[in-house]
Amino acid sequence: MKYTLTADVRTRLDGLLRRELPACSGNGDFSNSKIRRLIVAGAVFVDGRQIRRPAYDVFAGSTVTVNFEEEKFFFEKKPDDISFEVSDKDVLFEDDFLILVNKPAFFPVEETFSGAQKRDNLHNAVVRYLWSKNPSLRNPPYAGIMHRLDRDTSGVILFTKQRSVNAAVHDMFEFHRFVKIYKVLCGGKSGVPRQKNFTVESYIGRISPKSAACRWGTIPQNKGGLYSKTEFSVVGEKMLSGKKCAAVKAKLFTGRTHQIRVHLSEAGFPVAGDVLYGGIPAERLMLHSERLEFDHPVTGEHLSVYAPCSFFLGE
Repeated sequence: MKYTLTADVRTRLDGLLRRELPACSGNGDFSNSKIRRLIVAGAVFVDGRQIRRPAYDVFAGSTVTVNFEEEKFFFEKKPDDISFEVSDKDVLFEDDFLILVNKPAFFPVEETFSGAQKRDNLHNAVVRYLWSKNPSLRNPPYAGIMHRLDRDTSGVILFTKQRSVNAAVHDMFEFHRFVKIYKVLCGGKSGVPRQKNFTVESYIGRISPKSAACRWGTIPQNKGGLYSKTEFSVVGEKMLSGKKCAAVKAKLFTGRTHQIRVHLSEAGFPVAGDVLYGGIPAERLMLHSERLEFDHPVTGEHLSVYAPCSFFLGE
């Protein structure tokens, strides 16, 4: 569908489209993000010139043309999130201050949106679980998000139950006083790692435009890259979809976004099921947070919290 607008005053391109497109098209479902998506995708022309900058200044009298396929544009893909409620079997450790849960794959940690719909998430599920144990509470119990796992990653994740311990737990993550062990199946065009033990160190930052899938990779420190380090140990091999994969344990020394996925992909052995970073097809992202080890922020007790993995060797 093609729409042609004329600017009556000098204005930003995204502002003009936000004001005029709903009336012109007869469809009111033009959110700020959708307007931006149209512009960045190259669907908008000002006086015949393609403009990809939402903040572009449009002068009075300019002709703006918008050309896009409405059916595809207004279609919102629904994520295949699972339905999940935390039960006693999912709780790996709990006391008055902390609760650690075995997160399933295909379930986001915190609230996001699909179109106008709020998606259920692990944080809300933990709150519901805590409330079910103490239904006399008038208000929802507190659950603090202190770190995150990708939606498709499973395994151990920690929430605080009292705000009083948030600063101490935050500092433990900030200064790497947690031992974080992951299990991974990986492989690629390079086959499987030949070395039994190897370490990857790099500076990681976002490398994709904000309008695209959130892709991270190695970038210079002076361009915003953050130091990252992962230690890998190959413990065996496993066939997956007819391809040989390495069964690997990964120890994180830092906690950057997509760190294990980026390090293995750039080493030539992407995580199986990781479409974003070139992994072989699989039923899910073969990445699992197996263990968190730390000293309790209040009692000082050393804790090692383990979550069983559904896809690894002998499990």
